Amino acid sequence: MTKNFGAKPYLFPMPTYMIGTYNEDDTVDVMMMAWGGICAEDMVALNLEAEHKTVANINARKAFTLAVPGTDTLRESDFFGIATANRTADKFGRSGLHAVKSESVDAPVIAEYPITLECEVIEMQTQPYGLRVLGRIVNVVADEKVLDAAGKIDAGKIHAFAFDQMQNGYYAIGEKIGQAWNSGAALMKKQDNGDGKAKNP
Repeated sequence: MTKNFGAKPYLFPMPTYMIGTYNEDDTVDVMMMAWGGICAEDMVALNLEAEHKTVANINARKAFTLAVPGTDTLRESDFFGIATANRTADKFGRSGLHAVKSESVDAPVIAEYPITLECEVIEMQTQPYGLRVLGRIVNVVADEKVLDAAGKIDAGKIHAFAFDQMQNGYYAIGEKIGQAWNSGAALMKKQDNGDGKAKNP
């Protein structure tokens, strides 16, 4: 049995990304977003509502940071999705988090977030279904605590969490269950179809 839900944005997991920008007075603004992600080797796409303060900041500064929060900042990160800088001037200050200026773009890097993409704006696309911001990744900054012995980023150490659009929940991510381009590789091998002849699946 199945149940129809109509046209809903019901994909899981949805990302929880944090957009960092500067306001016109150089104060920090951070917004949580779920509708966006990687769209090319060095590009990200953000689908945003035009009235967000973040959009005005991105348009003015032509830059932003995109961070992956860890579960240790769940409360603060959720707050950034609840409050709007259009009405809460001290939004970032209330969080108690800390920011430094990016060395690569005109946007802040939040110290408590384990991995941050520093991005420059390539295009602001106003389309019938909403605003799409295209940004080029200039650099990636990662806290040493999420690196492995070889100096590479270990996703399990990020302690990221995903958003559930169906019931508005957050779910921790971290257990590694396989290796990309390896876990299914055995299915590429020729198999015997039972009559002694080899076949490809």
